[in-house]
Amino acid sequence: MPEHFHLLMNEPKKGDPSQVMFALKQTFARRVMRQDVSLKHFWQKRFCDFNVYTRKKMVEKIHYMHNNPVVRGLAASPTDWPWSSARYYKNGEEGTVKIEFDEMVKTVVPN
Repeated sequence: MPEHFHLLMNEPKKGDPSQVMFALKQTFARRVMRQDVSLKHFWQKRFCDFNVYTRKKMVEKIHYMHNNPVVRGLAASPTDWPWSSARYYKNGEEGTVKIEFDEMVKTVVPN
């Protein structure tokens, strides 16, 4: 998406996930805003997190993330979005973003 991203991650053994998100978003936004000085901000202002406790909810969230660019009209199918993990889940194809997951996630297949 042009102004937000979705990330499914485990709780880290140490540290604060919010600090990681802040650093990631700030670094990218500064780079983009240097290129376009007319921008006042880059990312959506809100930050939404959601705890996933079941495999069913994890599958639901992965499908949502994969379909979000299609719903927004940015891609014809989930596998067409360059920054999606949909190709990895569908046929094992490595994409732009490295996917790391445990055994529970390996059986998830996109729509």
